[in-house]
Amino acid sequence: MPQVIVVMGVSGSGKTTTGAALARRLGVPFADADDFHPPANIAKMAAGVPLDDDDRVPWLRAIGQWIAEHRDGGVVTCSALKRSFRDGLRAAAPSARFLHLAGDPEVVRARVAARSGHFMPVSLVASQYAALEPLEPDEPGLVLDLSLPVDALVDAYLNAEEGNPS
Repeated sequence: MPQVIVVMGVSGSGKTTTGAALARRLGVPFADADDFHPPANIAKMAAGVPLDDDDRVPWLRAIGQWIAEHRDGGVVTCSALKRSFRDGLRAAAPSARFLHLAGDPEVVRARVAARSGHFMPVSLVASQYAALEPLEPDEPGLVLDLSLPVDALVDAYLNAEEGNPS
């Protein structure tokens, strides 16, 4: 059954790389949540100030719009740090599933520090972990270790979706 897959996790968890690889494998459209941020959000994060829930509302609405337009299949990244954010995204596409890339904050900090040309500073990683509400058992999706190679993450997700052990 075609569906939308939301690759979620903190900044630096590998959402974009994994999401793009998953979309290529499935032959469906891909969207990066960073492209949906209004300029004010980007400026705020670049200045080292974490977004608050009010900042996220228009961003999440834009992602929800993309999801609603791709209910027949697509992959989108979104930090989706809180259950309420994920509930809102699921309202746009009730069959949406989540792939939560979770793992060691030190690995994430190192990844963010190594990125060039991205607006998210390493100083905000702690705020992302503080806001994170992991997937709950009743939420459709899978939690995988962000330190796995991208192909292993894609294989594990697809195997789990097919009911095969990874």
